[in-house]
Order: sequence, then structure tokens, then C-alpha cells
Amino acid sequence: VNITISDINYGGHLGNDRFLTLMQEARLQWLKSLGYKDEKVIEPPVGIIVADAAIQFKAEAFHGDAIRIELSIAEVGGSSFDLYYRLSNQQVVEVALGKTGVVCFNYETRKVARIPERLMAAF
Repeated sequence: VNITISDINYGGHLGNDRFLTLMQEARLQWLKSLGYKDEKVIEPPVGIIVADAAIQFKAEAFHGDAIRIELSIAEVGGSSFDLYYRLSNQQVVEVALGKTGVVCFNYETRKVARIPERLMAAF
């Protein structure tokens, strides 16, 4: 992912709010690699929602930097799992570590749902 000028904050580096956007993009690309369209439609009417998020900032990132995002899965439960992110720049300097707690959600009943079998098989 390339850092654009709109990602830069008043400090002249990648804004802290943009890290969540980069993590979301990595999550969407991962889901697409599994054949899913987006986060809302995993197995209709079940999608995923982010229940919690954490970021540990390690180094600055700047306009034009190419950020590589590695994603891993842990703490898989019946209806939730954690995604861990490692963001690094083109010099392989670790820029940030992130984590999102993801919950499967039934958009019809508006309640937590079990992880669909097809998604569970990807773990």
C-alpha cells in the first residue's frame, strides 16, 4: 500500500488514524483472497465486525512510502478471532504492530453469530 498525501498529518508523517484504514485494507484483501466480496457478506446474512483494535507505533512513515502489511490469525473462538498486523516500509523497518478483535455478526438478527465453516477452514 502506498502512502498518499491525504494520509499525512500535521506532523508530516502518516497519521495515527490512517493505520486503522491500512489494517482494514489488509483485512479486505485477505478476505478477497479467500473469495469473499467484503466484510459484510461472509456467509449471508453473516459478516464480520471489529470489536476492538490496538496499535503500537514503532517508526514514522512518510508520503510515498510503500507499506507492506503482514496478517496473521490467533485466538480463534466459536464466534470471534484476532487478526494481527505487522506494517513495515520498503526498507523493512517495522512501522507499527496492530491487532483487531473480529466478531462474526448476523445482520438480520443483529446478534453475534458462529464463524461460518468456510471461513473457519481458512484458519
